[in-house]
Amino acid sequence: MATTIGNETDPVDLFNNLIQLDYDAISAYQAAIDRLDDAGDKAKLTEFMADHQRHTQDLAGLVSSLGGTPATEGDIKAMLTKGKVVLADLMGDKAILKAMKTNEDDTNTAYERAAGRTDLPAGALPVVERNLEDERRHRAWIEQRIAALGG
Repeated sequence: MATTIGNETDPVDLFNNLIQLDYDAISAYQAAIDRLDDAGDKAKLTEFMADHQRHTQDLAGLVSSLGGTPATEGDIKAMLTKGKVVLADLMGDKAILKAMKTNEDDTNTAYERAAGRTDLPAGALPVVERNLEDERRHRAWIEQRIAALGG
């Protein structure tokens, strides 16, 4: 499911939607970690999950600085992002990683849109760009790992 995040007109809405997307990612990462067999993959995904947790905190600071109330959980998409991982578990680690890649595709798209905006408040662009770099690193590692597993 492709994301529409990044097209909001209000920066508070944008940042809150990114927060929710990161919470959804945290849920999916935990589901993957609980189901993967490879200890090295579990460790790497635990590291990536911590990045998403930091994203929620950094973005919450931006929302608060703009007078908004930061989101504190994901939204209905969490069921989809986590659900893909749960279903993939039936087919093993490679399938779980492929499900995680589709989730990272969405987070990359959302952060790319947000980073390309020219109307972000002062100080927001470095936060968004740092998060985008994390997302790109996550996706690249997952793609490399899938390739190493033969797919």
